[in-house]
Amino acid sequence: MVIRRILSAILLAWALGFVWFAVALPQPAGEERADGVVVLTGGAGRIARGLETLRSGWAPKLFVSGVDRNVKPHEFAVEYGIGSRQMACCVTLGFAATNTASNAQETIDWIKGQNLRSVRLVTSDWHMRRAVLELRSRVPEGVTVIPDAVPTQPSLKMLFLEYHKLLARSVMRAVEV
Repeated sequence: MVIRRILSAILLAWALGFVWFAVALPQPAGEERADGVVVLTGGAGRIARGLETLRSGWAPKLFVSGVDRNVKPHEFAVEYGIGSRQMACCVTLGFAATNTASNAQETIDWIKGQNLRSVRLVTSDWHMRRAVLELRSRVPEGVTVIPDAVPTQPSLKMLFLEYHKLLARSVMRAVEV
């Protein structure tokens, strides 16, 4: 009887957690300023949001993590309408990351190299919680991470998979600590 109640409580917590995850997706950050903006590649609207942040003056530097190794900086600049002067001074492309964990490490290396105290993190709304978890677990003390989600229309399948990735990563983080 006790085991049945425990399992029922776990199932209820899982279901309520999924409802919360799916209904309360993170939102855009607005006009909050930061020392830099980081875009994790892989979803529509992410790079555009990062460039909007840069062009609006909400952050003076842009780092794009997880860029395909075949992309040349000039091609990137042309595709996104970035002038050569702005590309040279303010945009850095990262080619090392292949997943969310390596995005976080690549981003940390950039943050340290630039000596930043705050960053806006741009990724899709459904991906934001796990990206923030990964980044905040590695970020140097005193660095503020501002979530800046790109609104999407994720499928139920996408939400289900991402919820479980978040749960798994949360458990792994708890075990690591």
